Amino acid sequence: MPKSADFHVETSDTGAVAVLTGDWTAVGMGRASERLADALAAEPTATVDLTQVGRCDTSGVYGVLRAIRETDGHEKIVASPEVDRLVKMVRAATQAPPTPNRVPRPFYDLFDRIGRGVVDIGLSIVDINIFTGHLLVAIGRALANPRRIRWAVFSLAERAGLDAIPIVATTTFFIGAVVGLLGANLLRQFGAQVFAVELIGISVLREFNVLITALLLAGRSASAFAAEIGSMKMNQEIDAMQVLGIDPFDALVFPRFLALLVTIPLLVFVATLAGLAGGLVVTTTVLDLSPTIFFQRLIDNVGITHFWVGMSKAPVMAVVIAGIGCRQGLDVGGDVESLGRHVTSAVVQAIFSAILIDAVFALIYMQLDV
Repeated sequence: MPKSADFHVETSDTGAVAVLTGDWTAVGMGRASERLADALAAEPTATVDLTQVGRCDTSGVYGVLRAIRETDGHEKIVASPEVDRLVKMVRAATQAPPTPNRVPRPFYDLFDRIGRGVVDIGLSIVDINIFTGHLLVAIGRALANPRRIRWAVFSLAERAGLDAIPIVATTTFFIGAVVGLLGANLLRQFGAQVFAVELIGISVLREFNVLITALLLAGRSASAFAAEIGSMKMNQEIDAMQVLGIDPFDALVFPRFLALLVTIPLLVFVATLAGLAGGLVVTTTVLDLSPTIFFQRLIDNVGITHFWVGMSKAPVMAVVIAGIGCRQGLDVGGDVESLGRHVTSAVVQAIFSAILIDAVFALIYMQLDV
């Protein structure tokens, strides 16, 4: 039967002694530590005797030490070897080292953050090269043995391509309409509003069709790829695949890479038609141009070259978006915070890369006079 913690104060030739009895545990201590603190306040030089304690744990020892420290900090404790070891352990755990006063060093902190950022960029470049090399090996294996390609490609192509057609078509339709309105209002000042057709054709065929498609897939497919692969990484499914001898690049990365590579040109074509339709609606309603004149000016003054210029960017966009989404998914750690951080990084990096690639292509074609 456990006994409640208690104590009594004895007076001897050497001074007062607080003799503790009963079970000084988390369950049996109760308010004994508070009463002990009041008794030690009346006898600040009293010795605390723990030799007659029944059961004792860290909570009981902490209560005794706290009662002593609430008086004058005098610690003269008599205990058995077992309890004495417990007292030393609790005392060491509760005596935290003083926090040193940190001298502010703004310039040092600034350069420290810059240095860490540069190192992180270097490590990211190394990781990208490793990922690219592994992906190229997986592509080579698939080309050497097409039977290695998994049927999941068709399901992924449907989710990344066909399911994205409504949002891509709607967005580019309004983009084409906005370009037509701006062109009509601007060119009307010079009496050249009919050239709004050429403005719509060139801007939609060369830039907006592929750029809007890439930005939408960067937020849609790159985040989905990172979340899917990242959740598998958290649940140790990728580790299980490696134990079974299955390369995650063959099973997870290459199918998504191939699915996006096939579907982005289709989506760019749909975006082109939708953007031209938006421009056609504006020129028909605002400029009173017939559809025949609209398409005739497109054929005569715009031509097919601008269409192929825009389509040539689609495979590069597909490779970059799929690669970023899959790489961020494989870098996910074992917690939800890491998953959210890498999904966000996948979207941001994919959007930035799409805009950068479009700018690089624009410079290249400008130098080639295409």
